[in-house]
Amino acid sequence: MLSAYLGCLLVDENSVDDLFQEVMIVAWRRLDDCDLSEPFGPWLRGIASRLVMAEHRRLKKVPLLLSDGVRVAISEQFENIDSNAGDTWEQRSAVLRECIDSLPADRKKMILQRYLEGQSAQDIATGSDLKIEVCKKQLQRARHRLVQCLQSRGFLLREVLSHE
Repeated sequence: MLSAYLGCLLVDENSVDDLFQEVMIVAWRRLDDCDLSEPFGPWLRGIASRLVMAEHRRLKKVPLLLSDGVRVAISEQFENIDSNAGDTWEQRSAVLRECIDSLPADRKKMILQRYLEGQSAQDIATGSDLKIEVCKKQLQRARHRLVQCLQSRGFLLREVLSHE
């Protein structure tokens, strides 16, 4: 949804991708500022709109102005989306936990070591008596299964698989 929102504000597809990544970094750093009981989308879009305006100032470009009707329609559409179930941090993290729990025990352990404990693939491989290439491949397959699980529950678009 964030990509869709950025696509409404920016013309260049590369700019959408770049600002998406930047929004994610800012959001991660500022996660403590977010009320996690509230819908997550509006908070992310607030960060995105500030970054878009900063980008326009940096490039000294005047953004294409949308008519009032178009801006209202975009806002209403995103508000409708926000009212759907699954937009709070708790709901999204619960689904992610369920998907992680559905992994085979060895893959679940690797995912938790890598992304919860912050271990490197090399450290995981060494601790599991695996070659680094095998460890990386198993992590890749575990991530792929997580993506499939999240997609089956409607939390990721099908396009995510093509960007792995």
